[in-house]
Amino acid sequence: MPGAVEEFPFGPRTSVFKVGGKMFALSALDARPLSVSLKCEPELAEQLRLSYAAITPGYHLNKRHWNTVELDGSVPDKMVRDMVEDSYDLVVDGLPASKRRTISAT
Repeated sequence: MPGAVEEFPFGPRTSVFKVGGKMFALSALDARPLSVSLKCEPELAEQLRLSYAAITPGYHLNKRHWNTVELDGSVPDKMVRDMVEDSYDLVVDGLPASKRRTISAT
């Protein structure tokens, strides 16, 4: 994704993806099954939690705006990819215009 970088600010076992210096995905790499926390529109976040047992409020994050998705195969891969893209888009949309222009130019 344009401008996305992977960092490890919490140590080597926690992957954090950022765009414009802001986090849009977080994953504990040693968790089994693997899970990923993603930003989400609050209303959609709630609907997804009601629809999938593997989607829960964001672990150690603002539970209104973040979901944690357990990647156990019960949530379709396409939906997980869409959620990653939505999280990225929400973060980019919240960046100052100057940063958004820089990202779109890459």
